[in-house]
Amino acid sequence: MSETCVARSVADLVTVADALLRFASGRKKFALIGDLGAGKTAFVKAFCRRLKVAENVSSPTFALVNEYAYFDENSHAVSIYHLDLYRLKDLDEALNIGIEEYLDNNSYCFIEWPEIIEPLLPVDMVFIKIEVLPDGSRQFLMKAV
Repeated sequence: MSETCVARSVADLVTVADALLRFASGRKKFALIGDLGAGKTAFVKAFCRRLKVAENVSSPTFALVNEYAYFDENSHAVSIYHLDLYRLKDLDEALNIGIEEYLDNNSYCFIEWPEIIEPLLPVDMVFIKIEVLPDGSRQFLMKAV
């Protein structure tokens, strides 16, 4: 199962976030795949905007993990985790930061550079490949098993 969307501007990213919510059908773990500068963090910002996250969404490159909160339909605070594993050297480092806690809960979790934890990825993971097209727009290919 797959779906493709194109964002021609930053404003279009919220539309892609809507498409992801429909495509994911309740799945909440997302692997973001793309070159540096492809728009992985910009997409997470748009997704958080779509869920009305009030706090500033930024790249977790140095912190490794950022946590944001939004309120669900029952007005309960719910977490969104945004992980950037670019600086990790191996699976052991991922385990040392508690990667399994982020994968084994019911919160949304976006993982940039997920290749290093591939053996730990849940079977219901949604993979999102982001490509920069020649005109500067971004193509999002969403895949799930």
